[in-house]
Amino acid sequence: MNQLKLSSSAGRSSDQAISYLMQAAFEHPDCISLAAGFVDETTLPTQLVLESAQRVLTPDAQGRSALQYGTTPGVESLRSVFRGFLAQLEDNPAVNEIPLNRLMLSTGSQQMLCLLSQALFEPGDICLVAAPTYFVYLSVLNGVGASIVPVPTDENGIQPDGLDATLQTLADEGRRDRIKLVYAVSYYDNPAGISVSADRRKQLVRVVQNWSSAEHPLLLLEDAAYRELRYHGPVLPSLWSYDDTQETVILTQTFSKTFAPGLRVGFSVLPKALVKPVCDLKGNEDFGSARLSQHIVADALESGAYAKHVKQVIAGYTVKRDAMLAAADEFFGHIAEVSWIHPDGGLYVWMTLPSEISTGFDSPLFHYATESAQVIYVPGELCYPSSWDKRPRNQMRLSFGVESPENIRQGMRRLAEAVRHIVDSS
Repeated sequence: MNQLKLSSSAGRSSDQAISYLMQAAFEHPDCISLAAGFVDETTLPTQLVLESAQRVLTPDAQGRSALQYGTTPGVESLRSVFRGFLAQLEDNPAVNEIPLNRLMLSTGSQQMLCLLSQALFEPGDICLVAAPTYFVYLSVLNGVGASIVPVPTDENGIQPDGLDATLQTLADEGRRDRIKLVYAVSYYDNPAGISVSADRRKQLVRVVQNWSSAEHPLLLLEDAAYRELRYHGPVLPSLWSYDDTQETVILTQTFSKTFAPGLRVGFSVLPKALVKPVCDLKGNEDFGSARLSQHIVADALESGAYAKHVKQVIAGYTVKRDAMLAAADEFFGHIAEVSWIHPDGGLYVWMTLPSEISTGFDSPLFHYATESAQVIYVPGELCYPSSWDKRPRNQMRLSFGVESPENIRQGMRRLAEAVRHIVDSS
C-alpha cells in the first residue's frame, strides 16, 4: 500500500505531548491525575446554562436567530456585551469606545492562538516565549514552523531586561527581520502559576514597542486565560492596558476556566492590522464560532449570574490550591532540594526536584509514578522549546483542577513516594 504523503505542517504537528498524556491517563485509569488541566466538573454550571438557554431560545423567533449562522467575528450585539465585560475587568469605561470590529469572538482562546500563528508566521520566523510556557502553544508554533526562543523568567514573570537582551542577541545574529511575536501568559500562568508582576507589565510593553518599527513590527500576545482565577494578591492591570498605541498588544481571554469549556467561547482584541487577516483565516475554518454558546455566555454576563458563579469557582479552587500546598509541605518538605511555587491563582503548582532527577516521559520517575505509585503529572521539560538544549529536565507541573482535596492530598503522597524511591535508588 502506498504511503500517504502529508503536508509539512501535519508532520510538524505529530507526536503532541497532550496526546501522550491523555493516552497515559487512559491506560492507567486508577491513577490520580495531577496532570489534567481540565476544570473541576463540580463547578460546571448546568442549571445556570439551562436558565440562560431558556431565555436565549424564547420566544421562538429569537431562539431561531440564536441557532442560525452568525458572522465570522461574532454578532455585533454580542461583541458589545463582551466589550462591556472587558471594560469592567479593566475598571475603565473608555474600553467601551473600542471599535467593535477589533473585538473578535472565537472558539475558546485556543482557536485564536492558532489563527494568530497562521497569520503571522512563515517557517523560520521567531516567537519569543517565557521559560517555561504553555506547552500546547509550543505545539501550535511547531505546527507553523516557527523558531521558538526562550526568554529568562523568574517568580515575577518574563524579565524585561532579559527580553531586551534576547532581542539584541537575535538582532546581532542578523535575525531581526524574522522576529514576529512575544507570547506571555500574564496571569497565574500555565504551567508555573506565575503572574507578570505589576512593576514589569509596563516595562514589557515598552521593550516590545522599542523594538517595533514600521519595517519590522513586533507584537506582544497576552494570553489572559486565568485572569479571573485570583485567590490572593493584588488585582493586576492587563499588559494590553499599557499599550497606548493599541497596535502592539493582542489580548485574548476565554470563559473555559471560569464558566464552561464545553461552550468554547473566547474573545480577543486585535490591533487594526490583524483584524482582516485573522477574520479571513477564521472564515476558512468556521465563518463564525457557535452562536448559541456566545448567546448563553452573554446572557449570563448581563444577568449577573456569571459574576456570582465565578465567586463560587474561586472559593472552591482556593480550597484545592491550599490542599495541594499543604500536602507539598507535608510530603515533600523533608526531601532535600525540592521546591515549589505558591501561586496566587490559576490551576497549577510548579515543582522543582533535585537536578539529577529527570521527570520526562522516559524517566524512571515517570514510569514508577504511573505504574507503581498510580499518580500522573506533566513533565516540566514539555514547557520549554524542544530545540533548547539548556531546558531543565527536573521539573513538574501539578494541577489541582480536576481532583478533590482528598485526592489531591493522596496524589501528592503517592508522588512523594515515587520521588523518594528514585532518590533512594540513585
